[in-house]
Amino acid sequence: MIFSIIVQAPPVQAQGAETALRFARAVLAAGHRIHRVFFYRDGVHNGTALTCTPQDENSIPAQWQALAAEHDLDLVVCIAAAVRRGLIDESEAGRYGHRHWNLADGFELSGLGQLVEACLTSDRVVTFGGRS
Repeated sequence: MIFSIIVQAPPVQAQGAETALRFARAVLAAGHRIHRVFFYRDGVHNGTALTCTPQDENSIPAQWQALAAEHDLDLVVCIAAAVRRGLIDESEAGRYGHRHWNLADGFELSGLGQLVEACLTSDRVVTFGGRS
């Protein structure tokens, strides 16, 4: 079965991102495939390179990066949600006249078209986090 995962929760102050990460690991362990992980709304904070996690805590963004590297996962951060929250890559930094960027390695900025394509390609789309 092919899954896509939507993460709308930040890596801290909410359980959604960590639950999504555990779900992704379980999906892969069961022999299924993950087409894409799409970070939306406050979930875009999972893609920042500036997270400073205390030594006695797990870094959710680093765990996403490790899982993506191990399983060749597509980690897509919604560009509209990211830019509004101050998360940009080198290209967007140039576009907005900034000298620095903060998108972590292994993540890419893209639009909602990537989410639509993921929905069309996947057998199941599962969302974690979000507002009630």
